[in-house]
Amino acid sequence: MFDPNNRTPRHGGYSQDANPREHNGAHFSADGASIRPRFNAPTDRPTREGGRQRQRFTRTAGAVRVEKVERRPSFRPEGEVNAERQFRPRPKHNSAVYSQRKRQEYIKTYEDPTKPIRLNKYLANAGICSRREADDFILAGVITVNGEVVDNLGAKVLPTDKVMFHNQPVRRERKVYILLNKPKNTVTTTDDPQERHTVLDIVRNACAERIYPVGRLDRNTTGVLLLTNDGDLAAKLTHPKFGKKKIYAVTLDRDLDETDEAVLRGGVMIEDEKVVPDALEFPKEDRQHIGIEIHSGQNRVVRRMFEKVGYRVTKLDRVSFAGLTKKNVARGKYRFLTPKEVAMLQMGAFE
Repeated sequence: MFDPNNRTPRHGGYSQDANPREHNGAHFSADGASIRPRFNAPTDRPTREGGRQRQRFTRTAGAVRVEKVERRPSFRPEGEVNAERQFRPRPKHNSAVYSQRKRQEYIKTYEDPTKPIRLNKYLANAGICSRREADDFILAGVITVNGEVVDNLGAKVLPTDKVMFHNQPVRRERKVYILLNKPKNTVTTTDDPQERHTVLDIVRNACAERIYPVGRLDRNTTGVLLLTNDGDLAAKLTHPKFGKKKIYAVTLDRDLDETDEAVLRGGVMIEDEKVVPDALEFPKEDRQHIGIEIHSGQNRVVRRMFEKVGYRVTKLDRVSFAGLTKKNVARGKYRFLTPKEVAMLQMGAFE
């Protein structure tokens, strides 16, 4: 029967009297064999003053002797941080980029308050209407500047003037730039009398500002389309003298003959203008799929070029416009341009 008062040690069993002995944080068994030292002993903890302490273990006569070795004190001034060992802070999440379908806030450029601008341009930049429509409103006498009706087309205003449209104040809108991967059966217009599906129906919930498509794509033409309320940038991208590059992927009803290819490379006449493609390539093995690069801004210019040599375009996709591509943008989807892309467009860095 077990007697709790009997403390006679038994061979091979546990005995409270056979606890290991401690020596400066190191442990020894009863027979002198070394046991793994305890690194969490109070004497082994690192100290902040004069550097950290470390232990050196040496074996002498079957036992382990622990020696504490002092590290050299740090000569770094108090409060100074080692730049090599300092971790870089994690970049903060920019919530403005990911809110409202990645709506991008752009840095407002400096505007000289003493520099006058055309009234129609002022109205167009405010998102009221286009410049051409603004001229009609000015002639109708529905625009007032500082309380006076202005009805001459050459009128200029200052950014600090109080402009009213139908007795409502005109406020300058922030600039918005949206890249759309246009799908088929979609009309590139702001208002369609036949009530067909338009590109503005796709981006209706993208922003509160009134935006317009830059240029025009046919109803069945797909690909890159830019929408913005920046009238100055839109004029730069669409005016023929700037000659912005456009790349199309063309699918014909049959293979392109080498003779007709030579005619296209030499240029064809469209509306008293000779249109010469900058490049004409065959990305696939057949000659039915063609990649063409042009700078001309004429309406339906690609389709009309191939019609001149007797071919019908069955599929047309614009893959690049002024350096902008539809990469990572699915058909029928859109994204906001990055500040870098906007700056490149404004500087004219894109062809």
